[in-house]
Amino acid sequence: MKEITVTISDGGKKESVTVDVGTSLAEIVKKAFPDTAGSGIYAAGKQGKKLVELGRKIFKNGEYSLVTVEDPIGYDMYKRSLVLLLLRAAADVFSECRIEMGYCLRSAFFFFVRDKNDKIYVPKKEELAALRDTMMELAAKGIPIEKKTVTTQSAIEMFRDLGMEQKAKLFRYRRASRVNLYCLAGYEDYFYGYMFPSTEGLNRFALAGYGDGIALMALNRINSEAPKEVTLLPASTDRLYAKLLEAEDWGRQMGIRGVGELNGEICRGNLNGLIQVQEALMEKQIADIAEEIHRLGRKLVLIAGPSSSGKTTFSNRLSVQLKTHGMNPHPIAMDNYFKDRKDTPKDENGKYDFESIGAMDLELFNKDMELLLAGEEVDMPKFDFTLGEKKFGVKKLKLKPDDVLVVEGIHALNPASTSALPSDSCYKIYISALTQLHLDEHNRISNTDTRLLRRIVRDARTRGNDAAKSISMWESVRNGEEKNIFPFQGEADIMFNSALIYELPALKLYAEPLLFMVPEDSEEYYEAKRLLKFLEYFLAIDPTTIPANSLMREFIGGGCFEI
Repeated sequence: MKEITVTISDGGKKESVTVDVGTSLAEIVKKAFPDTAGSGIYAAGKQGKKLVELGRKIFKNGEYSLVTVEDPIGYDMYKRSLVLLLLRAAADVFSECRIEMGYCLRSAFFFFVRDKNDKIYVPKKEELAALRDTMMELAAKGIPIEKKTVTTQSAIEMFRDLGMEQKAKLFRYRRASRVNLYCLAGYEDYFYGYMFPSTEGLNRFALAGYGDGIALMALNRINSEAPKEVTLLPASTDRLYAKLLEAEDWGRQMGIRGVGELNGEICRGNLNGLIQVQEALMEKQIADIAEEIHRLGRKLVLIAGPSSSGKTTFSNRLSVQLKTHGMNPHPIAMDNYFKDRKDTPKDENGKYDFESIGAMDLELFNKDMELLLAGEEVDMPKFDFTLGEKKFGVKKLKLKPDDVLVVEGIHALNPASTSALPSDSCYKIYISALTQLHLDEHNRISNTDTRLLRRIVRDARTRGNDAAKSISMWESVRNGEEKNIFPFQGEADIMFNSALIYELPALKLYAEPLLFMVPEDSEEYYEAKRLLKFLEYFLAIDPTTIPANSLMREFIGGGCFEI
């Protein structure tokens, strides 16, 4: 048999091995680095900028760098492979039921077990223990995860026969004539994205009952010891989970649980009515918050949330509702309290760390808010992002009896931001885009992907950033959220979900041209290509049907608020 030479590299390690033509990349890696066999440390390979599954058979000489599970791409593959492992194990433990993925919150996945009547079945403790044990047994055996290609029509018929109507409806609007399925020990399913080559290493997870379902927590550290219960979820998860339940209940009432049903509504010309109903629902929720602020007599409203949550539009809409109660709101962006560029801290790579609370002039912010609450006049700063410094003499502010300050910024819930202010004057709101929509029964839409697409579209329009720049900054933004935003979401008096069920069809029209412009030789090309593939699932909509005060306008433009 003909032989080939393949070079494998991982950071400082590099080995060239000779193997038979058609050997899988996984086997080549084991031969190159035998000490890592069975560890599950490697998720995929890269040939240049192209991602290659470890299960791919190699037929030519070549050089591949390795992607580990601690890399964001590898971690996503690890989580996706864990979901397949859970579904395969559940086919044994819950043989008379079907499993569907409910939600994703950070590194946790939530599942529901449904009986033959489509009612939620709450798993017993012994069943959860059996599920975990079965998953661990499958992981220990190192069973291959096989990939096969079938026609789209065959996939539709297969999933319809299995009672997976969301998958069948999703493929109804798929342009590609063929789809890839993954098979594990007789269980076949469709997944959006690449997989591990086998179950080796898929043993770093936590599993427990949560609410009426199951929580699966993926652990990305190679040496992590998997706890028997999900102990890594913050207490605020309960409140976010409740918001997701609320959103999904609304989606079910509207007859839209997955992308296939959303595409169907677009084709039938019903989306305009859906937009009006959801916008009305969002307006009611904002009105209820304004009523509570008025009832409590709070003078300082603080709004925080991760990047591209829609904080600015929300604060403007909240201000409108506060006016209906006779209050006079003054929107304040915490971005105007950035330290001058020369005083901005830098991260470990020597780049300005704009996400850090150290980038904020908190001393000035607390002083100004204190003076305003005391009835004093303040010269409000305006940050010039071009020059990288604060400007003064632009606007002076003095509060009257019915005035209220509406402050938005990523650090607004951090106690350090209001350390000098009386707590009974503050009302804190956490806002995040928690999508209720899913691709199908087993593929959720990532909240992070939705926010990234929002940011790409907005920054191209308002800051002149191309998609490659927005993508290159995203990891730093996400790291900043983990340090500076998520730990303080529990400080909020209320949580607000800014996700819109129609937003991805709206963003598609703007995002696709920007993503196509990412150069093939850039580091951001893989992510741009992944997002383009993701957007293929959605039919685009006419943005003129979106109201001028919609939160979506913050990103696509054409809104009635000054952003």
